[in-house]
Amino acid sequence: MLLLRCCHRLTRACPFNTQRHRGAPALASYAFRLWSSSGSSGGEGQRSYLGASWKHALVGLVAGTGAVLAYSLHHHKAEQTETPLEKRSALPIFTQEDVTGHRTLEDGVWVTYKGGVYDITEFVAMHPGGDKILLAAGGALEPFWSLYAVHNQEHVLEILSEYKVGELSAEDLKKQQSVTTSDPYSSDPVRHPALRVNSLKPFNAEPPPEILSDSYITPSAIFFKRNHLPVPQVDPGSYRLYIEGLPGGVLTLSLEDLKTKFPKHTVTATLQCAGNRRSEMNKVKQVKGLNWGIAAISNATWSGAKLRDVLLAAGYGPDVAKWARHVQFEGLDKDVSGTTYGASIPLNKAVSEEGDVLLAYEMNGEDLPADHGFPVRVVVPGTVGARNVKWLGKVTVSAEESGSHWQQNDYKGFSPGTDWDTVDFKSAPAIQELPIQSAITAPADGGVVERSSGEVTVKGYAWSGGGREVVRVDVSLDGGKTWQVAQLKDGENEAPPPPGRAWAWKLWEVQAPLPPEAQELEIICKAVDDSYNMQPDSVPPIWNLRGVLSNAWHRVKVKITEDESGE
Repeated sequence: MLLLRCCHRLTRACPFNTQRHRGAPALASYAFRLWSSSGSSGGEGQRSYLGASWKHALVGLVAGTGAVLAYSLHHHKAEQTETPLEKRSALPIFTQEDVTGHRTLEDGVWVTYKGGVYDITEFVAMHPGGDKILLAAGGALEPFWSLYAVHNQEHVLEILSEYKVGELSAEDLKKQQSVTTSDPYSSDPVRHPALRVNSLKPFNAEPPPEILSDSYITPSAIFFKRNHLPVPQVDPGSYRLYIEGLPGGVLTLSLEDLKTKFPKHTVTATLQCAGNRRSEMNKVKQVKGLNWGIAAISNATWSGAKLRDVLLAAGYGPDVAKWARHVQFEGLDKDVSGTTYGASIPLNKAVSEEGDVLLAYEMNGEDLPADHGFPVRVVVPGTVGARNVKWLGKVTVSAEESGSHWQQNDYKGFSPGTDWDTVDFKSAPAIQELPIQSAITAPADGGVVERSSGEVTVKGYAWSGGGREVVRVDVSLDGGKTWQVAQLKDGENEAPPPPGRAWAWKLWEVQAPLPPEAQELEIICKAVDDSYNMQPDSVPPIWNLRGVLSNAWHRVKVKITEDESGE
């Protein structure tokens, strides 16, 4: 609060501060709407304020993670004044030099936007993206807002207007307009139109469920897309991967080195976003993050060098295992501050012969698509998608797990009783292996079945993390009163997986007669893996503020009609 009071004293000294009368009360609404409507998680920022009252300050939203640490918002509110905006007289004119002189909390933080000058000093401590807003201090917001498209909403501009203190001089405005602001997402690849988009910038989308279950191997074009930042353009010829933290020093590998100096391995593995099925948690109580349906999961064949082989070539040996515990990954995708996406996995997973961790350069028999990490990504079978880092630039063997925001302050599960006032992200381990999961892809919720058909066909997928094989899927047509066992389907040429290495999903199907008197069916599925882990029956006991690990029984309701018209 000391810092905030200092901000108030500074801004009170400014004769143009009287417009900030509605800024603070609007902030809570702004932040909540931002989190719930954009869900863009990403960038999803790593740094947080170190002061005691905001040590859990909001770090991740505008950089793209959806992991908004809303703790500090409840403790910082700007003071209000009473002079209405519409009664303001003509605003003063400032030069760019005037604006540039306000770049710190001590001098005040000023920015420009479309010719307006704004004193946002009071807002800095409450900014949902943490102190990244200071990157624009003394300059224009446009280059930064073009990176984080979540700002392009009317209510965000309304909040900004409360901090307006003047206009930029015509001469300086002309200079600004002569500089073309590039869109960092302009080079993103073209995506398949069938994808259901959850966020455009960064791009996050899932396939329609009925398409998802059509094929055991998901076509790359409709494989779910989970980006935290703009897709980087990487020249395969100049690409270099750096392996660090081992006695032999830094090992540098080109793409050609990976392809020619190490045996090529192929693994069929399912990747699932931690937020898959988050929309069902939102129905219980609003959570923060992208509103994924049931299709933030896909299955592909991945080919590349084993991470184990590369680490051995870099000098990994028994002595390293005495002190090292983690392998960190750093991507080439970055935000405007240079912060890159990062994550880590346990060392024993990385170096195990049975871990099957790949430095993959092919997906479904072709070069990795741009959205999926070209030219090289990590594929960590059985592990949450967030650890399967794309556009891989660096691998580090370490005694510590990654310090990245996405490892430390996101992708963690909490009790249903934990809220944004009480959450301590350091108290929970980072998600690695995911729990047992299944969902119904057909028929769709709210669909129609004709009674004349005499039966209903129910299809779906099932998967469990950690290499645990799905051994059974139970399906009910009457809300869970009675059950039948579904037929499980592997790929046509897939051999039974070795114990503990069932990395790929099972597709399943049930054909069942329609109950004679029923007018509506409540269809439920639940899966069981070879450790006899089973899905929980409902969402409330597993609800959590980030909406991750959503794996309750999946339920859809369909109506039975008496004729083909469906009327």
